[in-house]
Amino acid sequence: MTLTELRYIVAVAQKKHFGHAAQACFVSQPTLSIAIKKLEEELNVKLFERSSKNEIRITDIGQKIVQQAQKVLQETHVINEISQQGKDPLSGTFKLGAIYTIGPYLLPDLIPGLRKNAPKMTLIIEENFTANLSQSLKQGELDAIIISYPFDEPGIETFPLYKEPFVVAIYSHHKWVEKKQIKVNELVGQDLMLLGAGHCFRDQVLLACPKCITENNELTRTLEGSSLETIRHMVAAGTGITVLPCTSMLNSQHNSDLIKIKYFSPPQPSRTVALAWRKHYPRKEAIQLIIDNIQQCGLPGIETID
Repeated sequence: MTLTELRYIVAVAQKKHFGHAAQACFVSQPTLSIAIKKLEEELNVKLFERSSKNEIRITDIGQKIVQQAQKVLQETHVINEISQQGKDPLSGTFKLGAIYTIGPYLLPDLIPGLRKNAPKMTLIIEENFTANLSQSLKQGELDAIIISYPFDEPGIETFPLYKEPFVVAIYSHHKWVEKKQIKVNELVGQDLMLLGAGHCFRDQVLLACPKCITENNELTRTLEGSSLETIRHMVAAGTGITVLPCTSMLNSQHNSDLIKIKYFSPPQPSRTVALAWRKHYPRKEAIQLIIDNIQQCGLPGIETID
C-alpha cells in the first residue's frame, strides 16, 4: 500500500469516474486502474463497482477505506507543513483558493503585494465553488481559501477581511437611469439575471430579496455556467438587470458606457468576505501575510474589518 494508491482511490471516490480521476492525478487511466486493482488485491476487498455505462459506485467497505485514506493523506500533508515551518514559512508553495465572484476582482491587487512581501513564496491559485474549496481545504489540497460568510466548518478557522455592498447594474437606457438609489423590493418584477445554483452569491441576493424568486420566478433568469462577467455583458446588451458585488464593477478593467451602476437604499445588502484555513495549519506567518495584504489592497467600495 502506497500513498499514491491512496490518492488514486480518493480521486476516484470524488470524481466518480476513472478517466476524470486519472486526469486529476496527472496519470493515464490504465496506470490508475492498475494501481487500484493492485490495492484491491492486496486488501482482498472490492473498493468500487463498475457498470457498463462507466458509472462508479463505492462499496460499503470501500467508503470506509476511502475515508481513512483521506485522513492519512491529510496527516501526510501536515507533516510536510511542519517541515516547511522549520524553514522559512514565507517560502515554498502556498495554495490559495477563491470563490468565482471574488478571485477576478481581488487577485490583480493582491498578487503584486504578495510578490513584493514574500518573493520566495510560489502562489498556486484555484477558483471554485465554496463547497469544493472547503473540501479541498479540509483534505490539505489547499492551504487557505477566500470565501464569504456564512461559513462554518469543523476544524476550520476564519478571519473576516472586509464587508462588500451589492450594487445594481442596469442598461444605460433603462427606465431607472435617473434614479439615485434602488430599493431592494423594486427588483421584483424586473428581468433579473442571476448566477446558477452552487454560487453562494446567488443565494445571498435571494436572501436579500426572497420575492425575486417566489413572486418573479418566470422573469428571474438563472444563468447556469455563466460568470459575473458574462452577465454584465448581457446587461450591456439590454437583456436585463443584475445585482453584483461592488468590486466586480468598481474594480473592473472592462467597464462599459452601456452599463450604469445604481446603489441600494439603506440598509444596503452586502456580504462579508473572509479567509479560512485549518486550525492546526503551522505556517501562521503565511496566513497573516495573506490577511494583511488583502486588507491593504484598497479595493474600492468595501469596508475593511479591523
